Amino acid sequence: MTTASKTKPERDDKSSGDSVVEVRNPADGSLVGVVPAVPAEQVTQVAGELRAAQPAWEALGPEGRAVHLRRWLDWIVDNQDRILGLVHREAGKSWGDAQIELLVCMEVINYYTKHGAEFLAEETRRPHGPASATKGLRIRYRPYELVGVITPWNYPLGMPMLDVPQALMAGAAVLTKPSEETPLGWAEVVRGWNEEIGAPPVLGCVTGRGETGRAVVDAADMVQFTGSTKTGRQVGIRCAERLIPVSLELGGKDAMIVLSDAPLERTVRGAIWGGLFNSGQSCVAVERIYVEDSIYDKFTSRLVDEVNKLRQGHDAAGSFSADIGALANEAQMAIVERHVSDAVARGARILTGGKRAERGLFYPPTVLVDVDHTMACMREETFGPLLPIMRVSSEDEAIALANDSTYGLGASIWTGSKERGERVGRRIEAGGVNVNNAMIHVFQFPLPMGGWKQSGLGHRMGGAEGIRKYCREQAVVTEKVLLPTETHWYPYSARKARITGAVLRLLEMHDWRRRLGLRPKAR
Repeated sequence: MTTASKTKPERDDKSSGDSVVEVRNPADGSLVGVVPAVPAEQVTQVAGELRAAQPAWEALGPEGRAVHLRRWLDWIVDNQDRILGLVHREAGKSWGDAQIELLVCMEVINYYTKHGAEFLAEETRRPHGPASATKGLRIRYRPYELVGVITPWNYPLGMPMLDVPQALMAGAAVLTKPSEETPLGWAEVVRGWNEEIGAPPVLGCVTGRGETGRAVVDAADMVQFTGSTKTGRQVGIRCAERLIPVSLELGGKDAMIVLSDAPLERTVRGAIWGGLFNSGQSCVAVERIYVEDSIYDKFTSRLVDEVNKLRQGHDAAGSFSADIGALANEAQMAIVERHVSDAVARGARILTGGKRAERGLFYPPTVLVDVDHTMACMREETFGPLLPIMRVSSEDEAIALANDSTYGLGASIWTGSKERGERVGRRIEAGGVNVNNAMIHVFQFPLPMGGWKQSGLGHRMGGAEGIRKYCREQAVVTEKVLLPTETHWYPYSARKARITGAVLRLLEMHDWRRRLGLRPKAR
């Protein structure tokens, strides 16, 4: 099966004549690898090959498909050093950030292979009334023949693994397109499926830029897209034109609300993890912090102290000598720099960080205070290592500010009171709410992960729904008793109409006068 990498959905095409994509380490600019820019006609060819293999894959059933997925996981773990090494270099991550992506592979594959048969089992529904009393009613889950999965650059291995195992377990063939920024790790994992474990040829990877991504959308029967809201809207429009379903996981501007009774040590550590993991390049990263006045000074002082202990760099594989790595590209660096300079120009203060490194795409973890909602860092998605902190007078003000956003992906609430956390959480306009934790809802597979407002359409995960989203629901009706005819079939007659009407009134109406065909009493 053809394996190639795709351009990041958020980036415009480079030269349309480019036949290859160079992948460089953003930490030092070194060349990590080269992949083909797959043209649209080749994407169509790959899609056709995947479709041809899909019926036999579906026929294996969930138990048979699970065998191949578990073998795939075994191979990934056996080859983790090489695979994670690619992720580490192509994304410029710290080794610690890179190795966490392996955990996603393990958790998702194990969860959906364990529960796949249960989630895909036919459902029986009870007849809804006398007219269907002799019918057997079932719902059957049939996969889309070809699912297209388009992923961004921030988690080269983990991001496709949040979608691909479920689609494969559903019985679909899957055509993937990783970002042109970070295609190498995922392309190697797909190669493992096709060349190393003896799996059926139902998983493909095409690499390239915008043309390749558009071709995937045009070839698939259902699309799962992760990326910017701008590009996601374009993908959604194209899917609507083709009348195919699409699931969009888009941008975020997740709020962190620190209430007066928050457990200080855990809250500070949670802010650092939630805001700075992967250099802040997560759709569900903490991007703005609202702190009640009574705890503001202690929280801010402690946060700066802990941020200053973090180690930034591109450490050697397996060394764990750095905590935070590089930004993905110059475009991302420009956004971070613009947000900081805009905030300072409008009156914000930098307590630590605030200036890019002289070498490599490193921007230090930066804490901003005296911020407000006139500033870009509080309104636009940053996707970088910024922690802007705003003082608030009450939980009501914090809730109003948290909801004052076009985004609604996730949020977190920090409090020592279970009741208070529940009360505030019910008022937050976001698809996921964490109490005394950050980002963690993404990895709770029985729960749906999706955005409200401009943060997306549809959900990931959600237990059974995480696999059924890749299926078409098929209604199945069978006859419990094979009668010669049905009362509503031809020929019509006055006598049959009188009998049918009397029976229906008797069984379907709610008062005895109407059941007996008598006029209701005048009101």
